Amino acid sequence: MPPARKRARSHDPAKTRAAVLGQLAHVREAVRGLTPGQLVLPTRLGPWTVRDLGAHVGTALTAVRRALELPAPAGQHLITPVGWPFSAGSRVDGHAGEPPVAPPDLDAYLADVDRSLRALLDAHPGGRLLDTGAGAMPLDDYLLTRTVELVVHTDDLNAAVPGLQVPYERQALAIATRLLADALAVKAPGGSTEVRVPPYAVVQCVEGPRHTRGTPPNVVETDPLTWIRLATGRVTWADALAEAKVSASGERADIGGLLPLTP
Repeated sequence: MPPARKRARSHDPAKTRAAVLGQLAHVREAVRGLTPGQLVLPTRLGPWTVRDLGAHVGTALTAVRRALELPAPAGQHLITPVGWPFSAGSRVDGHAGEPPVAPPDLDAYLADVDRSLRALLDAHPGGRLLDTGAGAMPLDDYLLTRTVELVVHTDDLNAAVPGLQVPYERQALAIATRLLADALAVKAPGGSTEVRVPPYAVVQCVEGPRHTRGTPPNVVETDPLTWIRLATGRVTWADALAEAKVSASGERADIGGLLPLTP
């Protein structure tokens, strides 16, 4: 298990780009095989159907194109990837608004999204500043947030369609896990509680006596998907505990009041 992080985490831009494209490919392949009856199934995103959710996956990625079509922002507040989950524009909180306009041929639409995104990533440097609506962010950092959206909504798709098992790109799952764990450490800075999400992340958080060596007195541990569901409000802390999806030991290990991270 990696050590708890002590400074801002860095991400390899090439791996991030590969993760975005790989996870989109998994979603495309799964959507291509859905029947008309499956496409109209409800999801856990309010009024959205599976077709609506698939269309939103495309919209989350065409946001890159829309941002690149605007001039690079000047003098705008910079937002970090770990600050993004707290913004109203994160779109992963599970409280969807009106469904997106779903194209008649979802597979063709996602194929076009894939081609367009690849061309954009080839044409623009990772340091190009984008106006994300919540603040300015370099393209490489913005792609981290797109990866989180893809992973979260892949999980939403799997939950909506019985028997569907859209796979998770390992690097995409790692990015989503780490970014949301780091966001928790930003929301509740401190060193009294260690949150472990093997094999991808360990962070220390919550004010109180700092652990420096040996076994921490307050430990939370869970798996990546459960952590992502907790962080984005797909599952409650109480339910995760009751279902033994998370373990928590120590008087400062109850982090339910900090979840979900999203607004």
